[in-house]
Amino acid sequence: MKDVILTPEGYENLKQELDHLRGDRRREVAERIRVAREFGDIAENAEYDDAKNEQAMLEHKIAQLEERLANARLIDSNSDTSTVSVGSRVRLRDLDLKETVEYHIVGSAEANPAEQKLSNESPVGKAIIGRK
Repeated sequence: MKDVILTPEGYENLKQELDHLRGDRRREVAERIRVAREFGDIAENAEYDDAKNEQAMLEHKIAQLEERLANARLIDSNSDTSTVSVGSRVRLRDLDLKETVEYHIVGSAEANPAEQKLSNESPVGKAIIGRK
């Protein structure tokens, strides 16, 4: 698997999400399975099947996060501010609309356009990486 580029903030967010899934969510799903078992015959129990499917999806998500964190490469956003790189905050001006938008360039694992976080692999990210 390729390196997952993360900012320190993104790394901490993934760790917190992993801790939440390992702790609270696992307990919630285990409780759902326990309650579903009490409904009777497991072979014909839709509640039990649903809870087991949820458990499988949860374990898959935990494994994905563990793999991302194991392959994480943290970037220092304070290193070189003369050129755009992962971790940079940039302002782009739309000349037609005369609007300025500020973006934070991040790795693809933590990209979220709704929060103005653009991936370095997105078309805009690729276009501005290395620019002054």
